Parts: sequence; structure tokens; C-alpha cells
Amino acid sequence: MSVLILGGLLFFSVNLGAGIAWLVAKIFHHSDEGLALLCGGFLVGLLTLDIIPAAFHLYNSAGIALGILMGYMFILLVNKSLHSSNQYRPSVYLLTIALFIHTIPLSLTIGNMLGDPSFTVSITTSTILHHIPEGFAITSIFIAQGQKMIGLLLCFIGLSICFSFFIWIGNHLHLNMKAQSVLLGVSIGLIALTSVKEFILHNIRLVSIRTSVTFVLTGYLLSVAFHLMS
Repeated sequence: MSVLILGGLLFFSVNLGAGIAWLVAKIFHHSDEGLALLCGGFLVGLLTLDIIPAAFHLYNSAGIALGILMGYMFILLVNKSLHSSNQYRPSVYLLTIALFIHTIPLSLTIGNMLGDPSFTVSITTSTILHHIPEGFAITSIFIAQGQKMIGLLLCFIGLSICFSFFIWIGNHLHLNMKAQSVLLGVSIGLIALTSVKEFILHNIRLVSIRTSVTFVLTGYLLSVAFHLMS
């Protein structure tokens, strides 16, 4: 299977996730705060059910821990920079960066297996199912923060290009496991801190406790549903 086809499958996958997010947003269209809380709960579920267990099972634990620390330091620097320039709510950009970084280790792994025809079906299925939640998450926060949809489209195109590029690299070059572990750790740190700080804690005080719990729990249950699908 070619690199371009896999990139096209990722683009299809994130757009499928975007369609689901759009339907959910229609249900909760009166509450941008609720949609952000739902996205936060969804990302927490995605981390605890899929990303973190898989990361510590497949990659170097020390490298992941170092990456998480680097992600935390990066967020501190970004928040300080944006705060000093009076810009507001950098969460959508941090989440986008996190998803780009999260794509790299998976892409390299797929690139290493690309020459084996026995993996064709599993690679295709993994590519489609693995990125539906990412499309859902980033679309939800784009809608909640009133971002322009052209930015979302460019993000999806960029993700597809990044995915294809690092599959090509994985098929031709070798990036050691420690480096991949650090990258995955950075991604985990960015997603975790962004989902908790920017999506949940920032919005939880804007609505009632009951509403907050309902939206966060709904988001988590959606992540459970995606987990069962994959």
C-alpha cells in the first residue's frame, strides 16, 4: 500500500471524526463551555484507555517520562509567551501540535511494516479507526472556541501530509525507540495538560457542577465507545 493512500485514509478518518463532532455540537449548540468540557472528558478517556497504556507497553518508559516533562515545560513557555502578548486561549493550537507529534511514532512504525503485505489490512484498519477520535477532538474544540473552519481543514491536510511524510521516513530510515518514546511523551504531556487545564478547569467554573460533571462524563463515555470500536 502506498504512502499517499495511507495519507488519504487518515484524511478520511479525521473527517469522519469531524462529522461525528459536528453532530454532537448540534445537540449541544447552546453551550460552547459544555462542548469544551465534553472534549476534555473525551481526551482524558482517550489518554487513559488507549494512548498511555499502549505507550508504556510498546515504548521506553524513561523516554516517555522525559517527553512528558518536556511537554509540560513547553506549555509553560507557550502560556507565558501568549499571556505576555495578551493572546487568549492557546488550547486549540497546543492540541494541534500534540496531535501532530502523536502521529510521528505511529507513522514511523507503519513505515517499518510497509513492505510486508501481511500487514496491509491491519494497517488500513488501524489508520482509519485510530484517527477518528483525533478528528472528533480537534473539531470539537474548534467549534467550541469559534475558530474558522478553514483552519480545521488546513490542520487535517497538515496531519495527512505529516503522517505520509513520516511513514516514508520510517520506510527508509530508522529512528531509535528512545527518540520515539520521547516524542510520544511530549504528545501525552501536551494532550493531558491541555485537556485538563484548558478544556476542563477553564470552563468548569462557567457552568454548574452538575452540568460540568454531565459533559465531562459524556465525553469520557464517548471515548469508551471509540475504544470499543477499535
